[in-house]
Amino acid sequence: MAGSGARASVGSTMCGSGGGREREETAAAAFSLPAFAAGAHCAFSPHERGLLALSGPDGRLRVWETASSRLQHEYVPSAHLSAACTCLAWAPSSSKEGPQRKKRKSEAVEAGGQFDLLAIGTAVGSILLYSTRKGELQSKLSGHDSKINCVQWHQNNSCLYSCSDDKHIVEWNTQTYKVKCKWKGDNSSVSSLCISPDGKMLLSAGRSIKLWDLETKEVYRHFTGHATSVSTLMFITVRPPNESQPFDGITGLYFLSGAVHDRLLSVWQVRSERKEKNAVMTFTVTDEPIHIDLTISESKEEPVKLAVVCRDGQLHLFEQVLNGYCKKPLTSNCTIQIATPGEGADSTPKPVPILAAAFCSDKENLLIVYGNSLQPVIEKVSLNSTESHICLVRDVRRTLALKTEMAVTKVKTPMVNSEVKTLLPGIPGHSAAIQSSSCKEIIETKRKAGGKEESIEDRLGAMDIDVMKVKSSSGGLPQTDNFAVLLVQGLESNDPEILNKVLQIKKEAMIKKTIARMPVYAVIPLLHELTKRLQGHPYSALQMVRWLKSVLTIHASYLSTLPDLVPQLGMLYQLMESRVKTLQKLSRLHGKLYLLITQVAALEQAQDATAVNQTAKLVYEEESSEEGSDDEMAAEKDSDDNWDEDDEREDGEDREEQSDDEQERAVEKEINGDSDLDPENESEEE
Repeated sequence: MAGSGARASVGSTMCGSGGGREREETAAAAFSLPAFAAGAHCAFSPHERGLLALSGPDGRLRVWETASSRLQHEYVPSAHLSAACTCLAWAPSSSKEGPQRKKRKSEAVEAGGQFDLLAIGTAVGSILLYSTRKGELQSKLSGHDSKINCVQWHQNNSCLYSCSDDKHIVEWNTQTYKVKCKWKGDNSSVSSLCISPDGKMLLSAGRSIKLWDLETKEVYRHFTGHATSVSTLMFITVRPPNESQPFDGITGLYFLSGAVHDRLLSVWQVRSERKEKNAVMTFTVTDEPIHIDLTISESKEEPVKLAVVCRDGQLHLFEQVLNGYCKKPLTSNCTIQIATPGEGADSTPKPVPILAAAFCSDKENLLIVYGNSLQPVIEKVSLNSTESHICLVRDVRRTLALKTEMAVTKVKTPMVNSEVKTLLPGIPGHSAAIQSSSCKEIIETKRKAGGKEESIEDRLGAMDIDVMKVKSSSGGLPQTDNFAVLLVQGLESNDPEILNKVLQIKKEAMIKKTIARMPVYAVIPLLHELTKRLQGHPYSALQMVRWLKSVLTIHASYLSTLPDLVPQLGMLYQLMESRVKTLQKLSRLHGKLYLLITQVAALEQAQDATAVNQTAKLVYEEESSEEGSDDEMAAEKDSDDNWDEDDEREDGEDREEQSDDEQERAVEKEINGDSDLDPENESEEE
């Protein structure tokens, strides 16, 4: 690979600014360069690379002048924290403005050909059009449902193309700022786009690379070969001028592709006679490419120049004539690194990462951006060296210090009297009286190059702060103002002792003050910590609910701006939902238990009450009442006896009456000569 050879041998010369030569540090070949900060995106303006648009992890857009490295514009989107920048694209130099912008063409000429629109893709699916001439937001395009991965302007500036994680490609009308056409680009996320130099073809990268006809929106060719998602697509050559039809006889059209976590750049050839899907050429680099710039070849004999900035901070330069298939991977013709000069006992130079690089219009000079994304250094380097490995020694700290002092001198410092109290940043809620003379002395002491710097104790004394009180408070319990700092430190270091000390606070007022003074970036980690503790002991959960209530009420506005809040707090939602479901059952059970307990308590209260003695203490009985009662009992007994005798008497009388009736019937029968008796009966009676 090229990386091992680049670090093993270093040449004796190096190219400097304006073609000058400098002595090279031989130890710079052994150091390891830091990785480029994730989330930073940059783009050079197409007109002579005059401007550099750079968006860092903080969400701010900064536009720098490449000639003087001076900051020209700084734009902070309203939702820069939740809708961070994901891609940038400048409008073409030959821009044709819409009807509302025609009257400003004269202003553009007077401004030296400055570019107007800069397309900014965001993480929430919207595209911002920022005007560098006005220094304000021109328009906002909404048509995607997910993160924007790439934006590309058409050559005539009448259309803007974008792709997103929602699997679609959108064609925008830049005059009306409306969706002109939208179609599905792939079955998965579409990661990159590129428009051909003639503006008739479009490359899109998803699971495979597709070549589209922009007129019919139909796929002409598929290219497969990358194991990971494609991050870069660029056309290297232009189509031969003798081809009138879009896809007839394409033989000299090449394009370049790079993928995530891949150290190979593939070159593909668009063929009409053979449907060959393999790459015809590959370039090898030391790490994943983060920024690529090239010079387009307009003929078969003209070589292609390629500048590739890798994640490890190195710049690789390639120069190759595209003449068909090449089996062996091609290594870089030159590798450029940047380092700081060694100081003191340790003379080992420290690496400085290269952020981006671009070829100038003459194709003989190269613009290199190095340092950091907040304060980059832009340098123009001449490509007249034949060395294969170059290390540029630059004192970045001195350059940044000079720029900082120049910026500070432009700030007007107000006069402060001794009686005025000023709020100082750094310590939450701290305020102290600052004497103007002391502050002036401190500033003068700092500005002295050879002067001795004052100690912290002297500075605190100059700011009229009780030093002994600060020292004593550090050993004991932390103050109320420091709880927020302790909580952030505990979340960042994941220290259970600090978190337990802070989260054991039970006073509602102190909890609210601590939550209000927390920085915004620590809200989500605190919610994750509270969710984990809510699943523990019930007593601990009761304490965590107080913190959770304060966080949700105080930082509700910040939480509402987060697009991925639901997946981040999914565990908390599930926990709260399960608790709410059991709340109804628990409330019913609580009601029944309350009724049962009240009834038992009422019964025990009734049993505990003193019983009333119902036995008469004195009974008075009269004798007459006793005799009368005896007579009455006797009379009742006699009446019972008489009742029995009367019943017997009535029965006897009935029997007598029946016998009398029978005798009368018998006499009547005898008189009438009738007899019921048979002869046998008569004889028996006789």
